[in-house]
Amino acid sequence: MSVSFKTCLLIDDNYIDNFVTRKILETGNFAENIIVHSSPHDALNALRKGEILPDVIFLDIRMPSMSGFEFLKEYEKLDLSNKDIVKIFMLSSSLDPTDMRSSSENKYIAQFVHKPLTYKALQELCL
Repeated sequence: MSVSFKTCLLIDDNYIDNFVTRKILETGNFAENIIVHSSPHDALNALRKGEILPDVIFLDIRMPSMSGFEFLKEYEKLDLSNKDIVKIFMLSSSLDPTDMRSSSENKYIAQFVHKPLTYKALQELCL
């Protein structure tokens, strides 16, 4: 797989999930830069300050300080030049139909992806 994106932002509070997802993204040559934030608040601050301008975001749903959906409400308020073209993948182990429905109804979410991210799933995202 060739590099699909310049900058990928991964937001997940779980260290092991971040490690695995990052390795899959690196091995899959998914993006030139992979930036990991374990706190959605830190990710929002970095986006606000212009420290990160991602092409794609992998976002967990269930995090202790702010859910993925709460993150998206704050993301909507950001003044980013590329906000409407950033691909956001909701990356979650949730099997809750409400989470899947909410993901499909959110205008920023391109797709719901089940954890753990696999190389096969990554290839399908790039098609």
